[in-house]
Amino acid sequence: MAATKPSSLLFVVLLSASILISSEAREFLVGGSDSAWKVPPTTTDSLNQWAEKNRFQVGDSLVWKYDAAKDSILQVTREAYLSCNRSNPLAEHKDGATVVELRRSGAYYFISGADGACEEGQKMIVVVMSERHSLRGLAPGPSPVELEGPSIAPATGAASRTVAALKTGVVATVVVLAVMSRLIV
Repeated sequence: MAATKPSSLLFVVLLSASILISSEAREFLVGGSDSAWKVPPTTTDSLNQWAEKNRFQVGDSLVWKYDAAKDSILQVTREAYLSCNRSNPLAEHKDGATVVELRRSGAYYFISGADGACEEGQKMIVVVMSERHSLRGLAPGPSPVELEGPSIAPATGAASRTVAALKTGVVATVVVLAVMSRLIV
């Protein structure tokens, strides 16, 4: 059997590193701009459309930029989201530069704390993928419209993290072995 070339080994190492790096937590600027947290000009410009186009993972963070003197971010229940009820939020943020870490899979519901803004469409649902669906970029996330049905139960616990780690390791090993088998002749 012939020895592998140094460039082949470098390629395998870089490929393995890129697989590991792609699973790191990311920060998402809500709406893609500093001025996105506002009443949308039309219903077709809602932040839910932006959220649908992204793949959110456990450990990712959402970042909002807004005028703290005029607005705030309220994390609420599904029911409060649907009725724009601001009276009992799960969390309230009013610093103008809010960062929320997505610590579990499932749906997160956010509404504006400004009077009447939620009713005019300033609200957003973010769906975080379960850990077993941890490969990024495969397909867009589910539509928030789909989430107005039954609640989604989050996948939690050490068992689901172990299974996700094993699946990721198996995929990485198969890719590396496939590449190495073609390089070693």
